[in-house]
Amino acid sequence: MNYHYSMVIQWSEEDRLFLVHLPEFPWQQFHTHGRTYEEAAKNGQQVIETFIEMLKEENKPLPEPRMLPTKPLLVA
Repeated sequence: MNYHYSMVIQWSEEDRLFLVHLPEFPWQQFHTHGRTYEEAAKNGQQVIETFIEMLKEENKPLPEPRMLPTKPLLVA
């Protein structure tokens, strides 16, 4: 599958894990995690694929991917 969904991965000092948030699937704040950044990204991709399969099976529409602006961002 080639879907372009967002994944936010951030370190949690409290949990000592990288936590994964999927903005297009806002059912909960964090969806998965990993001990390493790479593991968190892999787990996040698996969750995205699971959500897509679930929505398709339930004949529900897939969320629109969030896209960055097409204009270059200006940095101060």
